[in-house]
Amino acid sequence: MVSFKKLFTPVASMDSDRIKTFMDKHAEGTYNLLDVRQPGEYEQEHLPGSKLVPLPDLDRAVSELDPEKPTIVY
Repeated sequence: MVSFKKLFTPVASMDSDRIKTFMDKHAEGTYNLLDVRQPGEYEQEHLPGSKLVPLPDLDRAVSELDPEKPTIVY
C-alpha cells in the first residue's frame, strides 16, 4: 500500500516529450496514469488509459494504486 506521505517524496519531473517516450516504450497497464483534473476537464479530453482521480480525492484513491508500478500524474 502506498502511503499518502510517500506521494510527496521528491521525484524526477518529466516534460511531455519524455512522458510520451516513456508511454510509447511501455505497455498500457505497466504504469499508473492519473489525471488529477476535474471531471468536466477529463470528459472533454484525457489520455487513453488514464484514471480520473480529482486532486481533492487523491488521498482516498492512493490505496488503489499498484505501488510496484511507476506512477504518472498529470
